[in-house]
Amino acid sequence: MDCAEALMLCRTTSDSENCVLLSQSFQCFASLCYHIQGANGSGKTTFLRMLAGFYRPSTGEILWNGHNIQESGIFHQYKLQLNWLSLKEAIDDKFTVLNNVQWFELLESKEGKAMLALELMGLGRLANEKPRMLSMGQRKRLQLARLLAIDRPIWLLDEPSVALDDDGVKLLEYIIAEHRKYGGIVIVATHLPIEIEDPMILRLPPRFPRRMTHVDMLDRADIS
Repeated sequence: MDCAEALMLCRTTSDSENCVLLSQSFQCFASLCYHIQGANGSGKTTFLRMLAGFYRPSTGEILWNGHNIQESGIFHQYKLQLNWLSLKEAIDDKFTVLNNVQWFELLESKEGKAMLALELMGLGRLANEKPRMLSMGQRKRLQLARLLAIDRPIWLLDEPSVALDDDGVKLLEYIIAEHRKYGGIVIVATHLPIEIEDPMILRLPPRFPRRMTHVDMLDRADIS
């Protein structure tokens, strides 16, 4: 059973003025969904990027099945379990919609799910079009189709509902539920409402500069 665990994470920004994510600890087992919540600038994306291994925490550690993901040989195994979706699309407009999904299948040595994934996301009729012809919502659906085609157990989703219409959000909710039904782990950060059954809520504290003036504090609505 896959288990992702974060222990007492803190990441200090390069200018050493801010500390994002103070003492966030959690465990996430198969079929669980963690919903990361917090104000703008609280570090939701930073948190996900640390879980993905893109950032190293300044203190603390991230464990996968009991092993620190930064250990030699562990990270390569860990990243093969991850599906990462962010606001950066990584969509190549030179290829067709179908090719954009098939390319990731080839990297995974998996084939045959690309067209099915596109059809599920309502993009089947656009499979041979170039992505530049797609709306913003359709481009997000294309990103979600890649999640389905690659089929890795741990999903890290950063604002997955941005640009989706109501039908698109319902599809997102459906694929999250189906992924969990078969033992998948979902860790999602979003400020937009989506329906998730029995999510574990992890609320990040506001990010406080280490040195704040009185004027800074008066300008912060989240300081009472």
